[in-house]
Amino acid sequence: MDNLIPAPARTGGDGRRGFRLDGATTLTAGPGTESTERWLRATLGAAFGLPLAPAPAGSANTVDLRIDSALEPEAYRLDVEPDRGVRIAGGSAAGVFWGAQTLRQLLGPEAFRRAPVNPGADRLVPVTEVEDGPRFGWRGLMLDVARHFMPKDGVLRMLDLMAAHKLNVFHFHLTDDQGWRVEIKRHPRLTETGAWRPRTKYGHRASELWDETPHGGFYTQDDIREIVAYAAERHIRVVPEIDIPGHSQAAISAYPELGNTDVIDTSALSVWDTWGVNPNVLAPTDNTLRFFEGVLEELLDLFPADTSPFIHIGGDECPKDQWKASPAAQARMAEAGLADEDELQSWFIRHFDRWLTARGRRLIGWDEILEGGLAEGAAVTSWRGYAGGIAAAEAGHDVVMCPVQQVYLDYRQDGGPDEPMPIGHVRTLEDVYRFEPVPPGLSEEAAGHIMGTQANVWTEVMQNRDRVDYQVFPRLAAFAEVAWSRLPAPGERDFADFARRMNTHYARLDALGVAYRPPSGPLPWQRRPGVLGRPIEGPPPTV
Repeated sequence: MDNLIPAPARTGGDGRRGFRLDGATTLTAGPGTESTERWLRATLGAAFGLPLAPAPAGSANTVDLRIDSALEPEAYRLDVEPDRGVRIAGGSAAGVFWGAQTLRQLLGPEAFRRAPVNPGADRLVPVTEVEDGPRFGWRGLMLDVARHFMPKDGVLRMLDLMAAHKLNVFHFHLTDDQGWRVEIKRHPRLTETGAWRPRTKYGHRASELWDETPHGGFYTQDDIREIVAYAAERHIRVVPEIDIPGHSQAAISAYPELGNTDVIDTSALSVWDTWGVNPNVLAPTDNTLRFFEGVLEELLDLFPADTSPFIHIGGDECPKDQWKASPAAQARMAEAGLADEDELQSWFIRHFDRWLTARGRRLIGWDEILEGGLAEGAAVTSWRGYAGGIAAAEAGHDVVMCPVQQVYLDYRQDGGPDEPMPIGHVRTLEDVYRFEPVPPGLSEEAAGHIMGTQANVWTEVMQNRDRVDYQVFPRLAAFAEVAWSRLPAPGERDFADFARRMNTHYARLDALGVAYRPPSGPLPWQRRPGVLGRPIEGPPPTV
């Protein structure tokens, strides 16, 4: 009971091992709880070899699921009684689902396996009461599948891992200079050409090593529908990202007319095979606007509003040199009465903000979209530090805090020489646990605009699923507790207790097959000797 992650708001009961889950245990699902009913039967049923047959309300020896509108939407109450079973009430279907995640943890690490390893063994739930609910409504993970493609099964697995940690927003970074990963039927060359690169820089961009194997892949529209439906079953919202007007060389390589053709020969561009900030950006033309309106029309069909109210349009790291040299871009600025290229980027962003708003969606972008002015309803993911999020919140915009210095999980976890392809500042498990999404000094009104937080996973040096596992875990468990639990101030948090609870959680991750970084350091096969990274020494600045 005292090994739960994230830590619940309140627990009670004497901890006696009182209710036995066995072959006679049934599953009672009230109206609106069907997704949790299906999930419990698929997970606990498989892990313990139990049918968990349906039963009417009022049954004994049952796991009873119900919605209680007196609770907050994502809150839940879990009660275990020896003579009756388990009762989970949630303020909504999502609350019931999060309560079921807690039940799974209470049943021990074997509950995280796909088949029984000890058939017939006691499966006892301690007699307890848990009352719980999240601090933030946005508890997210951003996964970059553009730099290194993750096949569909890996994405579905990541959604399961998010759900196990009560995370509820999946930011799906689908396009960048190095690859376009979503099928757009009206523009087939986006995936025929833009989804593939001939080779890949191995390690940091300054590395002299190359992987000469062609790399690529994309999700068909049916793949996307499956991913979105799978997320919805786990009460996870999906935020698709189409990165514009920068980070667009993959699209330009497929359709050269999208680039600044009066400055460079865009027909000579291929999908980029290295890392960094790319100078080749979209041209601010009517043709470009119509092209990406078409892209977004198909995207809105793939990501329905109830699952994806936000659409991320990137907006980060957009060099202005080509626009400064382009007669066409300068003419657009003069026509629109724009003072400089920052305002030209704002013009670009505002166009799609209006377009999305008219279709019942909200635009969200990286904090650079503040430059040149931001449309009223747009939201900001603050990545360069706290400053962009503070400015946006004080101006009345909703904000997701994800500062690079704190919660970029591609940053190295230790300063030792064995860390594979070490990037950035050291961000240990404890550092992530002490991350605070709401910076001090915000006015009460501005603090109300902090929707939540997310951890970001950029995959330039993560070439496969095991590398992603190593960077993400176990730090995602610490991040999940920060996002869910109402913790004290960073310096007052009990990391020793969290580390103690992690000893049990490592066994859960083992059962799930997660290739996490062990507390003692990387295993021999997790190291990458001789591959250049970009370590930054010293503590990260708070900006």
